[in-house]
Amino acid sequence: MSPTYIPSTPISTSLSGGSVASDRTTLPKPTHPSDNSSDNSEETSLAAEAIASSPDEQNSREAWSIEQSEELYRIKGWGEPYFSINAAGNITVSPQGDRGGSLDLYQLVEGLKQRDFQLPILIRFSEILEDRLERLNACFAKAIARYSYEGVYQGVFPVKCNQQRHIVEDLARFGKPYQFGLEAGTKPELMIAMASLDTPGSLIICNGYKDDAYLETAMLGQRLGQKIIIVLEQVEEVDVAIALSQRLGIQPVLGVRAKLAAKGSGRWGESAGDRAKFGLSIPEIITVVEKLEAANMLPCLQLLHFHIGSQVSAISVIKDALREACQIYVELVKLGAPMGYLDVGGGLGVDYDGSKTSSQGSKNYSIQNYANDVVAEVKDACSAQAIPMPTLVSESGRAIASHQSVLIFDILGTSEATSYETPKPYVEGEHRLIRELWDLYTSLSPENYQEAFNDAVQFKKEAAGLFNFSYLRLTERARVERLYWACCAKIVALLRNEDYIPEELEHLEKSLASIYYANMSLFQSALDSWAIEQLFPLLPIHRLTEEPTQRATLADLTCDSDGKIARFIGPKGTKDVLELHPLKANEPYYLGMFLVGAYQETLGNLHNLFGNTNTVHICLASKARSHQGYTIEHVVRGNTTDEVLAQVQYDPEQMIEQIRLRSELALQNGQITIEEARKLMANYKAGMTCYTYLAES
Repeated sequence: MSPTYIPSTPISTSLSGGSVASDRTTLPKPTHPSDNSSDNSEETSLAAEAIASSPDEQNSREAWSIEQSEELYRIKGWGEPYFSINAAGNITVSPQGDRGGSLDLYQLVEGLKQRDFQLPILIRFSEILEDRLERLNACFAKAIARYSYEGVYQGVFPVKCNQQRHIVEDLARFGKPYQFGLEAGTKPELMIAMASLDTPGSLIICNGYKDDAYLETAMLGQRLGQKIIIVLEQVEEVDVAIALSQRLGIQPVLGVRAKLAAKGSGRWGESAGDRAKFGLSIPEIITVVEKLEAANMLPCLQLLHFHIGSQVSAISVIKDALREACQIYVELVKLGAPMGYLDVGGGLGVDYDGSKTSSQGSKNYSIQNYANDVVAEVKDACSAQAIPMPTLVSESGRAIASHQSVLIFDILGTSEATSYETPKPYVEGEHRLIRELWDLYTSLSPENYQEAFNDAVQFKKEAAGLFNFSYLRLTERARVERLYWACCAKIVALLRNEDYIPEELEHLEKSLASIYYANMSLFQSALDSWAIEQLFPLLPIHRLTEEPTQRATLADLTCDSDGKIARFIGPKGTKDVLELHPLKANEPYYLGMFLVGAYQETLGNLHNLFGNTNTVHICLASKARSHQGYTIEHVVRGNTTDEVLAQVQYDPEQMIEQIRLRSELALQNGQITIEEARKLMANYKAGMTCYTYLAES
């Protein structure tokens, strides 16, 4: 089945990267409609209704709408203009935003499976990368025109954000019209930048710790005609740079990274300030100026760089940092440095949770707000001192790379955390606790659920005590606990209609949640979810016209209790469970993890020896080129077992030989038949060359 291709005409030419309340201001916090789900039947088990509905029961309900799915998973908040839901209830991808066609993601995955691509699979949309780059440059161009700024903008992509070759090569190609460059933080990244970037005039910014070889390579790279700027981040580096310059006879282009007093915000707030890992204090910057001046190299100092942290959520933090950095820039010019470049670093945020707020997973500004504030602040500072306006540089990696990658994985199965099926009615003569809990269950209502829960907890606790002293049989205790969990499930269903949930009942939803087993490794594909509790949009890519009646958490394939996801984006903030659909027999169920294009691929590790996933690069194609509406530009096959074993110093061939020898010995001892040995060897050899993830049975 090929994905539907929907050609479209441009709807909007705005390149703001999001709705803009007003220039150089923050965005208002949106309001969210309340949850309208309800169930008024008391005699029917709300546990069965809310958690384990049959297909017939679902069809009898009022139809679930696309709009409800959009609200539930907050797709419009984090997904526009690239992701939406079509009439079939499938996620669609519009790689060119509101200026191009779209693809049905579910049908795309089915088409890839027909080409023998196993899940999990990472899908990169090259045109999203191109569109993000275009939007960023267009926003700065608009701001420069609006404020009559006398300089230009030349951005760079930090290679550390995604070092994958196809990504870097695409960025170099897409960035040519804008002289977009690359930022390197290490020697290997400098090697990548020098080999990948061939656009005349594009910048290569060299950050990070530097030894003699790093600095010498960067200086010699200038002989190739590349514009390489070495950013000094430690006082010791200036002495090495001076000595190398004198020995090589090359005048390098230098910059300094300033430690600002202005504080960052969010998880990476300590990237700025006196205790920042990188950068020079004000006294150290003066020392660098003095050393360069003494060596007659002050004309080499041409750039000021600062960085206040990745994923800055509040525009006010950016404004404060800009104001301080602009004054440092002006003073450096007054000290005799020619300057010419102001690098505002990274920090341009991504709205992961779609809330458009200053929460850690969001941002309260658009790309256009950001560009306007950078341009206006620098212009104001330079105009006030009659100083030429510098070329503006930013190192926006996350905002460029995040949207282009989507991880698709299937659900292998589910398990229930507790037993909460509809209980059998009380029978005369059963234990008192069973009668008490049955009465609680049948009388539960919006008026008494909190009191009823407290009583249910007490009855369950009493049952455990009676059982320990042989006053309650095992079957009776099982009846008590079934009734207890049925009461909890009914209470949870009632709570879904409430705006306020009492603190002692907040855990119930999670306690009753199913566990959905995901065919992926959190540690390989979304390490930040585990390491720093990063929230990524996560939802089914199909069946979005059906009500998701299950409440679940996710567990990955690793044998690690941390290999789970139990915090999700919701319409009113974060939540402990994810609304999913019941699995259907003999039908796959696909989930997508979105906005994973920054950092995750390189940070991922081989925990439990789950390797890299299959990766494909997808581009839209016209009907003239492809009837299916897309082309596969690149394929990067995921790791096989022998490849990951080799990375931890095993010899797969030697291992196969070891099993062969043991099989021969077992044959001689009559422990195994020839047919069994043959099957064992065939399975062992096949296992060495297969994908490390699970295949569909």
